[in-house]
Amino acid sequence: MYSTAEFRRGLKVEIDGKPFIIVEFQHVKPGKGGAFVRTKLKNLETGAVLDKTFRSGEKVGKPSLEETEMQYLYKDDDGFHFMDTETYEQVFLSHDQVGDSADFLVDELILTVLYHDKKPISIELPTFVEMSVEKTDPGVKGDTATGGSKPITLSSGLVVQAPLFIEEGDIVKIDTRSGEYVERVSR
Repeated sequence: MYSTAEFRRGLKVEIDGKPFIIVEFQHVKPGKGGAFVRTKLKNLETGAVLDKTFRSGEKVGKPSLEETEMQYLYKDDDGFHFMDTETYEQVFLSHDQVGDSADFLVDELILTVLYHDKKPISIELPTFVEMSVEKTDPGVKGDTATGGSKPITLSSGLVVQAPLFIEEGDIVKIDTRSGEYVERVSR
């Protein structure tokens, strides 16, 4: 069981038998009455977001989640396919279960698949992924009116802002939490 004092972003909790992750939380101490915690929770099975308020000191359950290291294989019309790196068993997740994480999936990426009651429900990406630059305009020397950055299109179709020196074919490191360019990777 977790107390509201232990709440933090990214904490996985169970409410009414369903697994949730805390997206946002705020401790509130009104001048009159007891303190409470206002939260925004994302259902790990459906992706639905729920606003819920807890009294200070209230307890919530720990979900029975299993994490398995897997490798991303491929995408088809129905969804995404992953393979267990130890047993070579393949798992399928739908577009809804993967959600916005699909923008960061590259071939052979090692990530974590979350299971609830022995069913795969979602994925957790590594903090950084390396992706190739598929398309970008050439940077013009002296063109720094936009702060020295330009849009680049990555292998997954994701478009991010990057410095002017980035060219097509470069490999760049992207932060999966914010979707921002981190650095160019030298190979």
